[in-house]
This record gives sequence, structure tokens and C-alpha cells, in this order.
Amino acid sequence: MQGRDMPCAPSASHAVWLVFMKPRLASVLVLAGLVASVLYAESTPATALLVLAKSDNTLAIVDPASLHVIARMPSGPDPHEVIASADGEYAYISNYGGGAYNTLTVVDLVAQKTLRAIDLGPLRGPHGLVFVGGKVWFTAEAAKAIGSYDPATQKIDWILGTGQNRTHMILVTEDLKRIITSNVSSATASIIEKTGSRAGDWDETVVPVGRGSEGFDVSPDGKEIWVANAGDGTVSIIDFAAKKVTATLAANVRGANRLKFTPDGKLVFISCLGGSDLVVLDAATHHDAKRIRIGHGAAGIEMQPDGARAYVSCTPDDYVAVIDLKSLDVTGHIEAGKGPDGLAWAVRK
Repeated sequence: MQGRDMPCAPSASHAVWLVFMKPRLASVLVLAGLVASVLYAESTPATALLVLAKSDNTLAIVDPASLHVIARMPSGPDPHEVIASADGEYAYISNYGGGAYNTLTVVDLVAQKTLRAIDLGPLRGPHGLVFVGGKVWFTAEAAKAIGSYDPATQKIDWILGTGQNRTHMILVTEDLKRIITSNVSSATASIIEKTGSRAGDWDETVVPVGRGSEGFDVSPDGKEIWVANAGDGTVSIIDFAAKKVTATLAANVRGANRLKFTPDGKLVFISCLGGSDLVVLDAATHHDAKRIRIGHGAAGIEMQPDGARAYVSCTPDDYVAVIDLKSLDVTGHIEAGKGPDGLAWAVRK
């Protein structure tokens, strides 16, 4: 046929070239595929939302711009809370187990790789976490204690007993002079204050609150501590300076799990494990601002740093609800794994 090249049989030299070059060509193609997969792998964004999936034993890195999961890594057994280092490069995960476990799992968020587990020895049941002053501060529920881990020395460098049952969540002020814990089974909150320069110079004030005191937060102005009491369905408001309860709100939050202020301090969000609504209170009037139908129960709450959105782990529904802080409406869902719970922000600097 004219105008079209006809196929022809390979010459002997061409056949020899194919025999020797095909294996090499296959290797080149495999290498090219690997390079392409690396080049097109999604890197961790500078600001990333971290989501723990308790049933999957995984940590998900979520791009808040797209709400897509870009990576998942093993989290260690029964992950409950997660916190990121100040530079946003590492995550620390508490492996709780109700006291059965005694490890914090470390994840490299840049390499998207689980590194190792930190052995806490007799400090069993780690749960609440914060990263302040270059250190990881944690509760050890079964040991009735709190402690700090120094990533620079890779050692636990401080331990303090609370004398309270189920010391669960923790907050450390930026000046490292005050620590707050919620103590679930003792129905108390502890305010621990630095009184001197020595390691043992701490005073603890135990403030009675309500049954099942677990989720708490400090108002952005630093004046009040709000504690959600799961057993009573109430909220205790503590004057931080006076270290005493000034009001108890009949907020109808039985099964309360977490409590968070919005960044502007105007609203307070409370999640309930056994309820379909996220409770939103007006911080000034102490009255309901709204009850948002989000699913069949909720746990972790995290506010977006710029104050635009809130994220709530709907554990029974296997998604994280995204809430617009202006309209207080659910605007999306993140499928980050089964049984989502602990949330945190990682901001790379």
C-alpha cells in the first residue's frame, strides 16, 4: 500500500539488541515509575489537621484547604490524643488502653512516617497531651500523675503525682508556671502552680467540680476555666486567679467529652459521646447559642487557628464534621478513618 509503511521482520542484529536491552528497559521503566510516584506524592501542607482514628490505629494528615486526607500512618495501639511539636514537624500520640499501655508514638509529619514509641515505664495510661516549652506534657491516668518528655534528650525529665483518680486532660500555660488537669473519677480539677526554682516547688489546689469532669478549656483572656461534667450534665466555671467555682451551668451535656472556646472567646463548644447534638454556649450569657445536629455522638474538638471553622470528631459515624463558625452550620465531612477522636494542628515553621 502506498503512503503507509508496512511492518517488517526484525533483522538479526535488531533481535540481539532486543534480547539484551529489554531487561534494562524494564528496569528503567520501573525506576521511572518509582520516581514519578515520589514526585506526585502529596506533601504535608504547612498547616495540617491531624486526626486520630481509634478503630484503625492510624493518624491521618488532612489538608484543611481541600479537606482531603493526604497520608495515613500507624499510630500505635488505642490512640486517643495527638499533639504536634512547635515546629510542626513531629506528632506525639498517646497510646491509652485505659491504663494497659505506657507509650507515646512519634510520627514524622514531613516524611509521613511512624518513627518509634517512647516507653513511659510505670507511667501507664497516657492520655492528655500538650506541647509547651519544647517539651511534651502528658497525663498518666493509671499512675495518677503528670509528666514531661524532652525530645532533645529523649528522656522523661519531670513527674508529679496528682493524688486524683483518672487524671485525664492537661493544659500548661506558656510561661510553664501553671498546669491544669481534669480528674474524671475524683470529680475535680487540679490547678498546679510553680512556687520556686527547684523541681519540686509546686503547689496543687484541688477544685471540686462535677461528676465525670473531663473536657475543659481556659478562656482566651485567661480568666476562667470551664469544665464539662459528663455525669452531671453540667459545666463548672472556675475563677482561675481565685481557684474556686463561681458558677455551675445546667447545660444538659450528659456524656460530655470535650469543651473548647472559639478563638474570639465568644462561644463554647461541647461535644457529647452519646448525643446527636454539638452544644454551643454563649460565653457571656451562659445560655445556649445553638445545638448543632452532627451525628450519633462526638469526641474531639479543634478550632481552626484563623477562627473560620471548627472540626468535631463524630466517633460513631466515622467522620469529622466541619462547622462554619459564622453560620454555625455543618459545611462538610472528612472521612479520616474509623472511630475518629483526637485532633490537633501541625503548623510548620
